[in-house]
Amino acid sequence: MENENKILIAELEKLLKGGGAHVGLKDAIADLDLALVGEQPHGLPYSIWQLVEHIRIAQWDMLEFCKDGNHQSPKWPDEYWPKETAPADAAAWEKSLRQIDDDLEEFRTLLHSSNLYKPIPHGDGQTVLREALQIADHTAYHISEIIVIRRLLGAWKS
Repeated sequence: MENENKILIAELEKLLKGGGAHVGLKDAIADLDLALVGEQPHGLPYSIWQLVEHIRIAQWDMLEFCKDGNHQSPKWPDEYWPKETAPADAAAWEKSLRQIDDDLEEFRTLLHSSNLYKPIPHGDGQTVLREALQIADHTAYHISEIIVIRRLLGAWKS
């Protein structure tokens, strides 16, 4: 069983980083002009900035839920989506991206130190495995939206 867990964790890490069948966040935002991250083309209800912030907030919430029985999730949906369509400045953009990376790294560490199948004590049946799959699925979904926006803006490589 130990070898199977190592294989599963390695696959989860690949899935969480993106790649393979999915574009990862780093590739989705590579070479993106900061002036475009606040655009909402063709009447879309969100910008790239809002999607990136939503990814950050949701991933942070899932990480904190796994770690802390006293964690209070943001109010859904209002506190999971920024109101501003664009970051205040380049530093805010970089800070958001850095937190996504840092939280993902912390979650990957949690994968190695947790029983993936054991219910989280303060949850209602959730496991670290479920949270890993949810982070990966949620992030991949919104990355695809980022790519669609980039295509609509004429700022995607293909």
